[in-house]
Amino acid sequence: MLVKEYRICMPLTVEEYRIGQLYMISKHSLEQSSAGEGVEVTVNEPCEDPKHGRGQYTEKRIYLNSKLPGWAKTFVPKIFYITERAWNYYPFTITEYTCSFLPKFQIRIETKFENNRGDNNQVFVESSSSPPDEVCALDIAFDELPERYYKESEDLRLFHSVKTGRGPLVEGWRSDTQPIMCSYKRVCARFEVYGLQGRVESFIHKNIRDVLLIGHRQAVAWIDEWSGMSLEDVREFERDLQEQTNSKLKQNTVMDSAGSRPPLLTRSLSVMDEASLRKLGVQPRHDPETQNRQPPLPMRLNSNPE
Repeated sequence: MLVKEYRICMPLTVEEYRIGQLYMISKHSLEQSSAGEGVEVTVNEPCEDPKHGRGQYTEKRIYLNSKLPGWAKTFVPKIFYITERAWNYYPFTITEYTCSFLPKFQIRIETKFENNRGDNNQVFVESSSSPPDEVCALDIAFDELPERYYKESEDLRLFHSVKTGRGPLVEGWRSDTQPIMCSYKRVCARFEVYGLQGRVESFIHKNIRDVLLIGHRQAVAWIDEWSGMSLEDVREFERDLQEQTNSKLKQNTVMDSAGSRPPLLTRSLSVMDEASLRKLGVQPRHDPETQNRQPPLPMRLNSNPE
């Protein structure tokens, strides 16, 4: 298991980001849903926890086969998705990612939002997770993104908010910008498959870094779109875009299925023997163990990747 802590500062307050985060996630999900890939929201409902109080629970399916590296596609089904379960007790959240096809794969992210410059070293002192292997401070304005993700309209070195007067961000902005907040994220990536663990866990963190940079940049760059919205306003916006996202994803999936499409499993997987499948943590369909196994228990809030 590879554990890293990410710290991402933004020129916002924690209360502002409560709205900006919901807006950004909804809009980004809609933008990313096309050609049968993207995010499908399956559950979005209130929840409650004895320690953290009331919150919102969401469950999503993230279809991303085309975004996998070539070596991973050799053993992944053609129709492939990750399940995301998230408990949002703002300003604290827990997000877990799993894949039924790869039971030895799991990502767990604990997030805390604070009004500071990312200098709190005791944020996760009560966490039962392993200590981080590395602490990474990300700069949403000056850290490099892969060229395919760059958009000039989201470049915070050029950005200026009409409504709030914030921006552009200059070198060293985290030292004196007001307001400022930090998103602290402890990310545990696990893929316990011999011969692939190090490569896959590093690949996971590389992509998480890019996703965190993109998402937090967008939340700031889109501030003039969500500034002034109430929590009720952004929840309504979230529901509307979820309907559009699900509809867009299903429509493209149906269109794709109507044309010529390879079978559900790629050839490379279909010719694997049972021993190879078990190394990946996959039980062959005719295996008696699989047929007699009880359905897994629902993932609990206090589940631990250890």
